[in-house]
Amino acid sequence: MRQAIASLAELTALAENIGIEEAARSFEPQEETREQTDERMLKLLPVMRQSVQDGMDPGLKSMSGLTGGQAPKLRDAAKAGGTAGGSLLGRATSRALAVAESNAAMGRIVAAPTAGACGIMPGVLLTLAEEYCLDDQALLPGLYMAAAVGAIIAKRASISGAQGGCQAECGAASAMTAAAAVVLRGGNCRQAADAAGFAIMSVMGLVCDPVGGLVEVPCVYRNVAGAAQALAAADLALAGIPCPLPPDELIDQMKSVGDMMPSALRETGLGGCAACPSARAMLGADSACGKA
Repeated sequence: MRQAIASLAELTALAENIGIEEAARSFEPQEETREQTDERMLKLLPVMRQSVQDGMDPGLKSMSGLTGGQAPKLRDAAKAGGTAGGSLLGRATSRALAVAESNAAMGRIVAAPTAGACGIMPGVLLTLAEEYCLDDQALLPGLYMAAAVGAIIAKRASISGAQGGCQAECGAASAMTAAAAVVLRGGNCRQAADAAGFAIMSVMGLVCDPVGGLVEVPCVYRNVAGAAQALAAADLALAGIPCPLPPDELIDQMKSVGDMMPSALRETGLGGCAACPSARAMLGADSACGKA
């Protein structure tokens, strides 16, 4: 690592001197050249696009049968003007759902930063690329900013649902994506950090409660919510609204809240949504992950 950056505040200060992309690149391996790092980043985009395509198959089903085939319904409703959020939100959320459903059906995805939160970043970034005519090279600054935010969250808190709840997975993904969206829309690093803060603030305490212990329900639908949250957080920051609490403090509190969560709310499939009687009935009340 070229710079020992441990906070969004330090990243912002560095960006004021050398620019956002160069500051974010400080997290990349020192032994790699700029060209090698760019090539590695750019290889993620075709995988993201393919996972969207795979997830849009109306016949897609996970092995459990709990998820699959819902993303094209959301896409088609948005295309037909039948959604409340309109075209851009509908495209972003349907793509997020497609990637998450593809993952649940054992498809190849980019863990951004985890498999459980894999749809949020592709959903938003690919839609922004479509909406604003951004080619892959133009997406690079956003990818680097997302990676930097994710590295800081992983260092200060966690990106593991088993350790910190879904706030550490979908919350981190939403924060990373919000910051990337700000950069792609011409915002500065301080606004990107504020966007990450807004996203984290809004999912503070979100538990990890997979039905049957599977990364399907409510996981795939939280990817939809995470994409919408990322866009909303980015818009707040781009409008010039500062996050009322320092984003680094919010990351630290996310860790504190995760540490306080009982094990039933951290990926064990024993609490939250997973404990609903109907959820337990989906896979059998006596399944290993369904016992209360």
